[in-house]
Amino acid sequence: MSTATTTDATDAGGAEDPSAPGPAGPLGRLGAWTAGHFRHVLIGWLVVVGVLGAFAPQVTSVLSGAGWQSNGSESVKVRELAEKHFGGTGSSAIQVAVSSKSHQVGDPSVQHVIAEVTRELKSDDRIGEVVAPQAGASIGRDGRTAVVLGGAAADTDDMVRAAEDLKEPLRKLSTDDVTVRATGASVMWSDFNTANLEAMIHAEILSWPVTLAVLVVAFGSLVAAGLPLLLTMAGLAASVGSLVLISHVTPISIWAMDFALMFALALGIDYALFLVIRFRAALAHSGERRRAVEETMDTAGKAVLLSGLTVLVSLSAVMLVPAPAVRTMAVGIMLSVVFVLAATLTLLPAVLAKLGPRVDKLALPRTRTDRTESPRFGAWGERLWRQPLRFGALALAVLIALAVPVFGLKTAMPSIKVVPENDSSRQGYALVQQSFGKGAPGMLQIAVPDTSVTATTEALKSTDGIAGVLPAQRAGDGSGWSLIQAVPSVDPSDPSLAKTVDTLRAELPGDALVGGAAVENLDLKQALDDKAPLVIGVILVLGFLLLLVALQAPLVAAIGVLTNLLATAAAFGVARLIFQEGHLSDLLGFEPQGFLDGWGPVFFFAMIFAIAMDYTVFLLSSAKENYEKTGDPRRAVVGALAQSGRVVFAAAAVMVAVFFTFALADPLPPKEMGIVLGVAVLLDAFLIRLVLLPVLLRLTGRAAWWSPAWLRRVLPAIRFSHG
Repeated sequence: MSTATTTDATDAGGAEDPSAPGPAGPLGRLGAWTAGHFRHVLIGWLVVVGVLGAFAPQVTSVLSGAGWQSNGSESVKVRELAEKHFGGTGSSAIQVAVSSKSHQVGDPSVQHVIAEVTRELKSDDRIGEVVAPQAGASIGRDGRTAVVLGGAAADTDDMVRAAEDLKEPLRKLSTDDVTVRATGASVMWSDFNTANLEAMIHAEILSWPVTLAVLVVAFGSLVAAGLPLLLTMAGLAASVGSLVLISHVTPISIWAMDFALMFALALGIDYALFLVIRFRAALAHSGERRRAVEETMDTAGKAVLLSGLTVLVSLSAVMLVPAPAVRTMAVGIMLSVVFVLAATLTLLPAVLAKLGPRVDKLALPRTRTDRTESPRFGAWGERLWRQPLRFGALALAVLIALAVPVFGLKTAMPSIKVVPENDSSRQGYALVQQSFGKGAPGMLQIAVPDTSVTATTEALKSTDGIAGVLPAQRAGDGSGWSLIQAVPSVDPSDPSLAKTVDTLRAELPGDALVGGAAVENLDLKQALDDKAPLVIGVILVLGFLLLLVALQAPLVAAIGVLTNLLATAAAFGVARLIFQEGHLSDLLGFEPQGFLDGWGPVFFFAMIFAIAMDYTVFLLSSAKENYEKTGDPRRAVVGALAQSGRVVFAAAAVMVAVFFTFALADPLPPKEMGIVLGVAVLLDAFLIRLVLLPVLLRLTGRAAWWSPAWLRRVLPAIRFSHG
């Protein structure tokens, strides 16, 4: 086996002796093994992809559409009580609005349609008790609109699937005079997931031509450009198959698949770029494939491993949020990271060793595939070194100006406006609102012991913000529970509803529980808000610790984390200007809600920070490698930009193109995601990594790489240079 050279630092931050011999590191040895066992590695991956990929086609049918709730919250307890004692007439029940243009509900033609609706609901074993329209409760003020309620006899995920199966058959029961539309939370989530899934797939299809073009330019040859696709396909097939298997143990959100695809592609490109460029350099000066792979893995491979770990750590913090949908989206991304990382560290080095010089096959005209450093980015590094304040101050001013609006950012759970206008849930929502009042689609449900019914009813009637109170429904199973429904005076998405719910929880008898679909949204938002500081804090601390272990220097680790935080704040500042205040809304084609969707701060922060850490590790690992070899801060900065600037630039260009295609989607959530993440990558790559971070390394000089003796004794010895 070939050997690599290594040495211990001679002082706290000085240069090291590159001539001291030493064995290859663990990743170098792994690379050398894969180089000599191409067939074994390939067969292993074919088995993994074949076995797990066989489950992938089931993904859209087995993954869940619900999970947007705060586990353990008061509103979820009310739904569970309704499912257990009241025929499933809780928040996940399916409401069917039946509205006639010219006849009263009692007319035979309308009654016939209601009977057909009832028959359709009863034919599905996921529907429990079917409640017929009742005067004063589910028959509208004009007498021409009624609501048939199909109780939930299944969990929330199966009720979303039931809504998917029932909404179109129910719509077809409409006549020239009578309109039938299914609505309610389960139908809304069905419409929401369908519209967003279609939009995300469409955006991903649009992004592929741009991605391929950037890949060919970045790699300089068609063969090399295909390597990220190899990693993406292997990682995606394995991760999606894994999601299907996990879904048999615990529900997994359908959104997990979309984010898995996005991150598999993004990281596959990043990691392949970094390793291929380094492999070319190693092959050029060693001339031996196995030795070149060993060197590549000992240097760039180490950076890729640490980058993958930082991404996983950032996303793992999202698991602190008690919302199944949010957690499982993080699980989807983490699985894609694990499999793409595994493919990068095993399959890719084996393929590179097999290809050797043929990695540059089908090179573009005038492309220097033998050039391992970019003269342009090297020259840019020299300019930043000579004029750090000029460029650094400008980048910092732009980032701060964009970050300032974040202090006025408002969040809320999405309104019915995120569902397309022609979808069943939105049309049914409008029928209910027109006939029963503005707050009727957000009916509150209060579960209360029988002994407190009178006091609870009186308190409800005297509370501001309550337009009407329906008679209490006593449980027929002798459980001692009653369910009272109250109609708010405002639309379910109105911020004042939260104040009404807070008032009720403070003033109703202590054993009364307040719930309903709208309240579940409010409880979820509150849980997200409560957990956001903890999640963000954990991400920052763990990110700092990982950088500290990787770079062995506290100041440069802190610089990496703080600059990530600045880019994230700037991205959310832009999000406020666009989605809360409506700037560019006409150009982007959406109606502002006046807030950012409630999961944004937690989930988008984790995603943005994960991507930013990816670029941070690439750039700083190159800088540390050059500093280990030379002990010269200037050569560390200039060398890092020359080696990694092109990788960061090309990878960011691909990700920005991918994310911004989501801005073309009609539904608002993919549009929010695309713009927020696209802006974040744009700012992070081009203002932070290629300007501000090198400037800060220039200004801090040797201090950036200094480490106290006690810390060096505690930390594991990690070097990025090879021989």
